[in-house]
Amino acid sequence: MFDNLTSRLSGVIKTLRGEARLTETNIQEALREVRMALLEADVALPVVKEFIARIREKAVGQEVMGSLSPGQALVGVVHQELIAIMGGEKADINLATVPPAVILMAGLQGVGKTTSSGKLAKWLMEQKKKKVLLVSCDTYRPAAIQQLELLAKQTGADFFPVQPGQRPKEIAIAALDFARRHFHDVMIVDTAGRLAIDEAMMEEIRELETLLKPIETLFVVDAMQGQDAVNTAKAFAEALPLTGVILTKLDGDARGGAALSVLQVTGRPIKFAGVAEKLTGLEAFYPDRMASRILGMGDVLGLIEEAQRGVDQHEAEKLAKKIKSGKNFDLNDFKMQFQQMRNMGGMSAMMDKLPAQFTQAAQNVKMDDKVMARTEGIINAMTPRERVKPEILKASRKRRIAAGAGVSVQEVNRLLAQFEQTQKMMKMMNKGGMAKMMRGMKGMIPGMR
Repeated sequence: MFDNLTSRLSGVIKTLRGEARLTETNIQEALREVRMALLEADVALPVVKEFIARIREKAVGQEVMGSLSPGQALVGVVHQELIAIMGGEKADINLATVPPAVILMAGLQGVGKTTSSGKLAKWLMEQKKKKVLLVSCDTYRPAAIQQLELLAKQTGADFFPVQPGQRPKEIAIAALDFARRHFHDVMIVDTAGRLAIDEAMMEEIRELETLLKPIETLFVVDAMQGQDAVNTAKAFAEALPLTGVILTKLDGDARGGAALSVLQVTGRPIKFAGVAEKLTGLEAFYPDRMASRILGMGDVLGLIEEAQRGVDQHEAEKLAKKIKSGKNFDLNDFKMQFQQMRNMGGMSAMMDKLPAQFTQAAQNVKMDDKVMARTEGIINAMTPRERVKPEILKASRKRRIAAGAGVSVQEVNRLLAQFEQTQKMMKMMNKGGMAKMMRGMKGMIPGMR
């Protein structure tokens, strides 16, 4: 999402080489670039003006210390201000109340409110070990109730059944009573949205807020809406006592200005970010990590956390033992590596959290999720014996596998060559030949050419 902003801000470093200190004169052009980058990212103009003023105030006269270049010194200031503009510190969800803790989801139709309710239920169950009840008060949108019920089944959360003809107020009263009687820790209420802000919608959600007294009223906003997201956020902030924001579709191709504008407009922190369509694609929002990603520094901590959630520890331990022994690494293990990667959101999601130089290297070698999926298909077309003993794969078997996977024989050969390279790398790791291993890494992962 922030690719253009990242590249523009990276260019700022190159404009200030050779200067001894940051002055009004030598940072003027750099600040103009920062301003243009933010406006192109669809950050609200008042936010941009205040942001630039704060950077100028802090940067001018700052000595360039040690081995830092002036550009790096300026980026340091920009980094701190980006963190500040997005809230400073991570804002935790508040569940400190007598159960059930009610979370009210607000926002326009189509921003991902219902899906975010399901994702949040899964996050609370996995990260906080809470018993969650999902409730739909959206009686207007066709299939909205059925959609939330399906999400409840997929996540393992409980769902409050709605009777035909029930009004949102009646549903809320009955659901709250149900949650208390069944000892739910958290009750997430999905409210109705509209295609645009209207008074009837606002009055209905105000009534629900008064009735339920939620500990959290979360405003769900689509990061791809740009300036419209800012206007919507302002209207909801004026109508409701919001406690936080969920920013959806942060993995899309939008400019991302909403992430930098919404806190300034609502006065409420971003608590969660939707980073993928799958139900695990909701992350706690860390301003410092997001600032690092915007400046091309990556989010390695986020990547590690994603790996801990997505990787099957038992399978990983089995693979580690095979690597240590230097024996029996077969195509089943090769396939498992792709599945673990997919559980982490795929190659593109991983690359998004790596520092810019690694991302550029990945683009140069054309790492492709589609190629990885095709590779999995080739392995699936093999018999169990062929996966364990790939050396038996001769011409006739390769033709059969290629036909079964819908690929060419050349692609089957390419996969086998990549597997052999990986086997060699495993043996090098076992023998401690790290330098040799690094030289042999190119071509190790399918899609790297």
